[in-house]
Amino acid sequence: MQLHDVWFVLIAVLWIGYFFLEGFDFGIGILTKPLARGTAERRVLINTIGPVWDGNEVWLLTAGGATFAAFPDWYATLFSGFYIPLLLILVCLIVRGVAFEYRAKRPDPRWQRNWEEAIFWTSLIPAFLWGVAFANIVRGVDIDAQKNYVGGFWDLLNPYALLGGLVTLSLFTFHGAVFAALKTVGDIRERSRAMALRLGLVTAVLAAVFLVWTQADNGNGRSLVALVLAVLALAGSLAATRLGREGWAFVLSGATVVAAVAMLFLALFPDVMPSTLNDGWSLTVSNAASSPYTLKLMTVVAAVFTPLVLLYQGWTYWVFRRRIGVHHIPGHAPAAAADQG
Repeated sequence: MQLHDVWFVLIAVLWIGYFFLEGFDFGIGILTKPLARGTAERRVLINTIGPVWDGNEVWLLTAGGATFAAFPDWYATLFSGFYIPLLLILVCLIVRGVAFEYRAKRPDPRWQRNWEEAIFWTSLIPAFLWGVAFANIVRGVDIDAQKNYVGGFWDLLNPYALLGGLVTLSLFTFHGAVFAALKTVGDIRERSRAMALRLGLVTAVLAAVFLVWTQADNGNGRSLVALVLAVLALAGSLAATRLGREGWAFVLSGATVVAAVAMLFLALFPDVMPSTLNDGWSLTVSNAASSPYTLKLMTVVAAVFTPLVLLYQGWTYWVFRRRIGVHHIPGHAPAAAADQG
C-alpha cells in the first residue's frame, strides 16, 4: 500500500470519527425541541454534551486539514464546488458554538430560549447538509479536465443527495436519542428510549434505500460487507434499546454510523471525487495527492500526536461519564452555575 492510499484511509477514519462523535452531538441539539419538556430538560440535554461538544469538532478540523495537506486538488475542488453548502455548515457551527457558550450568560428566559432555538437549527442543518455533500462526492459531480467543478448549486440537490441528507439527519438524531438515554435519569431517560425506537425504524427504512442504491451504482465487495455490518448494527441497537441496555445500544448505534460512512469511502476508492463528465477527469488518490515527501512528513507527525489526542479525549469522556437529570439543576440555581453540572 502506497502512502497516498494510507492517507485516504486515515482521512476516512477522521471523517468516521467526526460523524460518530458529532453525530450524537447534533442529535442532542435536534432533540432539544421534540424531546425536552421545559427549560430544565433542555438544560439536561445540553449538559450531556457540554464538556465534549467542542472536542468532537476537532475531528472536523483535523479531517479538513489532512485533506488539504495530503490531497490538495481534492480539497480545492471540493471546497470550491461545494462552497455554498460548506459555508452554511461553517456558519451553523460558529453560531452553534456561540449559542452553547452564551445561552447561560444571562438568566433572562427569552435570552435562553433564543439561543436554544439557535442550537436546534444549527444542529439540524449541518446534520442534513453533511449527508448531501458526501452523497454527491460518492455519486460524482461535474468535474472538467482542469479538475474544476463546473456544475451549479442546484445540481447538488439531486434525489440521491437529498436522500443522503435525510439519512444522516435521521441517523444522527437516532444516535443522539440513544446517547440521551445513556446519559440521563428519570422520565427523560424513558422518553429518550421510546423516541430512539421510533427514530430507529425511520432511519432503518431511509438508510436501507440509500445504502442499497449506493451499492447498486458504485459498490464493490468491500462496501457490501460494510453495508451488511451497518444493517446488523442498527438492528442490534434497536434490540438493545428495547431491552433497556443503553450502553450496548449506544455502541451499536455508533457502529452503524461507522459502518455506513466506511461503506461510502469503500465505494469511493480509489477515486476521491469522481467526474460525471468523463471518467478520465476524476480525482483519484494518485492524481490528487501531495508529493511523497509531504506524505512522509505528515505520517511521522500523525504517528506522534494522534495517540496523545485520543488519550486526552478518552480521558475527558471518562471524567464526565455520570448520568444527569433534572434534579441536578435546582430551580433556584443560576443558569450559568447549573450548566457546569
